[in-house]
Amino acid sequence: MELEMRVRFTVLLAAVCAITVLAATEKLEETFGLPLDHKAIQYNETAPNDPAIRLFREVEQGKAKLTWQRNGWGYLVSLLDQLGIDKNSQVLVFSQTSIQIEHISPRTPRAIYFNANVSVGYVQGGDVLEISALDTHQGIQFYTLKNRRPDEGPDVARRDGSDDCMRCHRGPQTLGVPGRMVSSVYSSPSDVRGLHAMSYVTDDRVPIEQRWGGWYISGTLGNLKHLGVAIAPDTERFDTAAYVVPTSDVVALLTLEHQARMTNLITRVGWDTRIAEADKKMSAFSEQLDYEIGELVKYMTFAGEAPLAGPIQGASSFAKTFTAQGPRDKQGRSLRDFDLEKKVFRYPVSYMIYSPAFDALPDTARSRIYQRLFDTLRTIGDGPAAIEILRQTKDGLPDYFRNPAPGH
Repeated sequence: MELEMRVRFTVLLAAVCAITVLAATEKLEETFGLPLDHKAIQYNETAPNDPAIRLFREVEQGKAKLTWQRNGWGYLVSLLDQLGIDKNSQVLVFSQTSIQIEHISPRTPRAIYFNANVSVGYVQGGDVLEISALDTHQGIQFYTLKNRRPDEGPDVARRDGSDDCMRCHRGPQTLGVPGRMVSSVYSSPSDVRGLHAMSYVTDDRVPIEQRWGGWYISGTLGNLKHLGVAIAPDTERFDTAAYVVPTSDVVALLTLEHQARMTNLITRVGWDTRIAEADKKMSAFSEQLDYEIGELVKYMTFAGEAPLAGPIQGASSFAKTFTAQGPRDKQGRSLRDFDLEKKVFRYPVSYMIYSPAFDALPDTARSRIYQRLFDTLRTIGDGPAAIEILRQTKDGLPDYFRNPAPGH
């Protein structure tokens, strides 16, 4: 039953704006949508603050420049460089799950590039680059950058809560907030029309054999079974030269899956807490907040993670570059270190704890998260090592992380 609950949330839901009731022990995945227009949220009315919009403002002010390439990529490479996104984070999806579905096929898969806070989608022959960026308070923001007419310069549009993006990116599959997701579609390179009715969201907890339908996969997976389509060195399925790199790195996809739900959990806890505070209902919300924090900490510490039958090795330099970006303690350890044999990451705390969105959580929620996290880490394998890493790399930790009291 638990596995069924994990995978049954399809992405066929339209943008239904049902108002959430903060009832005790309400399941996160049963929420159709938190109110975008609540006075504590005002998703459409509030000016976004995320890495993408900050770059676009600098471009508009002449402080930064996006360079056009005439090889079909347009602004893509320049945009990735300006946003600090590793081109080897590229993953390729051929299922038609995009606002530009008419351009996506097994021979022209959609490319996704990402870092901890921004993702960029590129479609061959598409009119726009699709951008999602993590706002410190508002969660994921969506933009399009016109990619066909360099003579007019970069033209950016924000896709608000009434936009088509919300058909997939707000609902039970994103925990009721504007968010990210990775889905697995029961289709093959010769039939991508199964679409949403045959798809479900995947994350750390879903067994590998049920993941990656509709995705191309490159890397070494041994005998690991999955629903993806391998990219062979001599593949004729599509022209790899049409993309920035010729890979769809499996380690990048594993990372993206983890990051998607972690981002949505941070946003959901932040929104619900801000709504309860604004409505002066924190006392009534306390039990629900404890439940939501429990869900966040369980996922943050990889509880219920599906085991790997490794070893797994990516097909690009993504793993090396990704690992190098994390802060390290005096022993050289980082929360970005991979395991890739029995589990994805070496230490049991998500690197998303360093996200500005995590730091921007309301104090009420963040203090409870820290307490639950500390108590959890003291009881699980490699938890004490994770505490030591946090002590040396994470600002703003409660004192008990640094100087735990006896019995704490």
